Amino acid sequence: MKHPQQQLGSMSGRAAEWMSRLNFVHRNLMRFWLYRQCLSLFNSSRVIIGIPYLWLFCFFIIPFLIILRISFTEAEIASPPYTEVLNWVDDGILEIKLNFQNYIALWQDDIYISAYLSSIKIAVISTFCTFLIGFPIALGLSRLPKKWRLFGLMMVILPFWTSFLIRIYAWMTILSPSGVLNNFINFIGQGIGLINPASPVQLQLLGTEFAVYVGIVYCYLPFMILPIYATLDKMDHTLVEAALDLGCPPLKTFWVITARISLPGILAGCFLVFIPAMGEFVIPDLLGGSDVLMIGKVLYDTYLQGMDLPLVSAISVSLLLLVILPIYLFQRIQQKQFE
Repeated sequence: MKHPQQQLGSMSGRAAEWMSRLNFVHRNLMRFWLYRQCLSLFNSSRVIIGIPYLWLFCFFIIPFLIILRISFTEAEIASPPYTEVLNWVDDGILEIKLNFQNYIALWQDDIYISAYLSSIKIAVISTFCTFLIGFPIALGLSRLPKKWRLFGLMMVILPFWTSFLIRIYAWMTILSPSGVLNNFINFIGQGIGLINPASPVQLQLLGTEFAVYVGIVYCYLPFMILPIYATLDKMDHTLVEAALDLGCPPLKTFWVITARISLPGILAGCFLVFIPAMGEFVIPDLLGGSDVLMIGKVLYDTYLQGMDLPLVSAISVSLLLLVILPIYLFQRIQQKQFE
């Protein structure tokens, strides 16, 4: 029986032999252009850059092209439930049939225009409210002692440990007429004598736009806090101290230094909140009810009522085009800052 060191030596000898053979084959194959090109494809920098593009191509570009193609078709009772855009006719002629009626219907029906405008209004107001709440929290986190920052970040991320639906149902319990908020107001009001126990207050908060704002701000607040915190955490706080020592007023110091340095994080946080809020469906449906009109609810109801997949695809494409515009503006602002 061989000694363990002898076994290890024989294994390392075999590995060296195989490495020598592979190196010999590699040197011979390097003479061929195709082999060199294949190796260049696996260059580390190209792979790192190519993986995100491949992900976007597979899970964004291809699904978008499929939805775009369906939006130019007509609905029919078949499988799939829409006509084809490309059809081969006699003599090898390819016929392209595009139906623009789905997009025309979006402009002719007032409910779609109202839904788009309402979605933009709710998304803008929610983003602004999220910024007003999230910026002071991010600024406070960036100025915490290092031993407490991890705890502060954990408290910000803690809601993500709970299911999204459970959190929305919790707000339904809080905002309902017989919920926690109304009971608390009645308890305090009766305690100080402002509310008559015989006629308690019942605020109708559930089923209103206010409830939708509360739900969006609560659910998307971490998306505003974290990018701003990441920007402020890298800020050199000696710049603020130097400005104050040179006689700059505190408000001007905040505007000139802190606000400008945190601008990339503010823009990133605003878009991380605005974009999903535009197409939000669960929060308006559960907290807003039938009185709150948003394009996500209209899209869902349109599909359930008529099973009109081409019209639903046209609504989705139009919504995506509305979202692309602020992304383009964001990129332009970032480019100007870089220049």
